[in-house]
Amino acid sequence: MKEQLAAIVTEVESAVPALEKRAAFEAFKATISGPNGKLTAAMKGMKDVPKEDKPAMGKLLNETKQQIEALYAATLERIEAAETAEKLGPPIDPTLPCPDIASGSLHPLTQTRRLMEAAFRKVGFTVAEGPELETEWFCFDALNTPEDHPARDAQDTLFLPEAAAVDNVTKHGSERYLMRSHTSTVQIRAMMKEEPPLRIISPGRVFRRDTTDATHSANFHQMEGLYVDKNVTVVDLKAILDYFVAEIFGKGSTVRLRPSFFPFTEPSFELDMKTPNLGKLSNQWIELGGCGMVDPNVFRHVGYDPEKWTGYAFGMGIERIAMIVHGIDDIRYFYQNDLRFLQQFA
Repeated sequence: MKEQLAAIVTEVESAVPALEKRAAFEAFKATISGPNGKLTAAMKGMKDVPKEDKPAMGKLLNETKQQIEALYAATLERIEAAETAEKLGPPIDPTLPCPDIASGSLHPLTQTRRLMEAAFRKVGFTVAEGPELETEWFCFDALNTPEDHPARDAQDTLFLPEAAAVDNVTKHGSERYLMRSHTSTVQIRAMMKEEPPLRIISPGRVFRRDTTDATHSANFHQMEGLYVDKNVTVVDLKAILDYFVAEIFGKGSTVRLRPSFFPFTEPSFELDMKTPNLGKLSNQWIELGGCGMVDPNVFRHVGYDPEKWTGYAFGMGIERIAMIVHGIDDIRYFYQNDLRFLQQFA
């Protein structure tokens, strides 16, 4: 029987390299391990082996069976790999770019910001940016905001712990660090770096301690504008705002200025807009933001001579503009990462 088992192993070893298809493999396997196969016949012959030789022959039979099963497994793995490769086609060069890569798109807030920036760039404004972590001096004191103003209360502004250290932000005395509540801080920094005339917009993220709902968010985006030159008047302010709403909302759009109060402008106005191009909202006054002539005290804080220079400033929410342009009724959609919403702007 030893010679018989050795012959079976030799036959399997010599035959399996030539097997290329699963059907041929199964047919050959049946001749060895099938009901009428050679290995099966050898196993049935164990009844004729003398009793004293059965343990040794049984062990040899099991080893032979394991050896043959290993050859089967390796052959079947090779055949399956060949079948998979045939289905996949010719080899792929991994260094080539994927032909079916899906292109992404800009977030609707980024699209709106760029649209607003493009409108102001056309009339000579440049984009200025600054840190989101600020100090009380840049956020309030330099903007003529008194110490008892509600905006400086911890219920409205996100102050950092006293021990916080912020790179590239210089403190004035014992003032606190905070998350900026408007991008007017960028206007202060720009005026401290540059001499007038000056014409900038300052888009960016701002933070306030607001309860999130359909129209409020603790994190949102603003775009503020500043123009400083000689003999700047409210007429210039009205002209730039008329131009802006016409660029964004189309022909026939108009603005109105309602008297208001802001510490850093005098006189101050609320900015309203009306346009015939907004469907159900057409020809209704919609508030966009605030504006006014720069308060002389602000100029004094940055070293400008208010007797020589005048200027205007304005600010509006980027989310606000996007919601009006696209008819969006909930600010939270911008931050939920819902592809069903975002893909509408792709």
